[in-house]
Amino acid sequence: MKTTIIHKKRTYQVDLSKPLDISIPMTGDISNVNAWYVDHPRIEPHTEHGFTGSVKSGASTNFNDIWFNPHAHGTHTECYGHITREVYSVNEKLKKYFFLAEVITIAPGKLGDDFVISKHQLSNTIKGTNLDALVVRTLPNTKEKLSKQYSNSNPPYFMEDAMAFLVSKGIDHLLVDLPSVDKEKDGGALVCHKKFWNLKGEIRKEATITEFIFVPNDLEDGTYLLNLQMAPFINDASPSRPVLFKTTEV
Repeated sequence: MKTTIIHKKRTYQVDLSKPLDISIPMTGDISNVNAWYVDHPRIEPHTEHGFTGSVKSGASTNFNDIWFNPHAHGTHTECYGHITREVYSVNEKLKKYFFLAEVITIAPGKLGDDFVISKHQLSNTIKGTNLDALVVRTLPNTKEKLSKQYSNSNPPYFMEDAMAFLVSKGIDHLLVDLPSVDKEKDGGALVCHKKFWNLKGEIRKEATITEFIFVPNDLEDGTYLLNLQMAPFINDASPSRPVLFKTTEV
């Protein structure tokens, strides 16, 4: 099903019958991607007073309990409430769900013992203009990302000047295949989260960061329509399912 969208005076054709899901599904066992030193998620039949919520075990329905942490256990979208004293829900702040996005691929550069994404790399890689969202695929890009245990692994992260550059470009929605845009152990500084949401100035209340995506290698860099789907949790972060649709400018 093809449709036409107009975004900031530019016209694009989009085939909505060919969605490209870039989320990581939750498995509920040790094979699930994980970070931040917490146990793996669990998806288990509910048990109570001799009842076990499993058809295999004799129940009429499958009736599972799910335990997880949205920041640690898969694709999630977060708002500035992630780092503020006050409680803010991402579901209250994200009111639109379709955005023009660019997918880029970057090999993080070496900085001491770390691998980082710099302003220089972003400025040389981003081709689009008037974008709402940026999807960052890092190299190497292997299927290990679907089950990697990130705790105490010092994953790549963004430099503060890189985040300031994205804000200056008007990027309101940043999607990355990393557990965080900040360094794993930074003493709680969270400089890139704070820079992206402009916590020292007028807070960018509608801006979001989506972490733990996975962009397959056969999905080309370029311009896409992004549908940012999100579970309706009242929380600073919620499990999400970003879906891309290839665009053709006409």
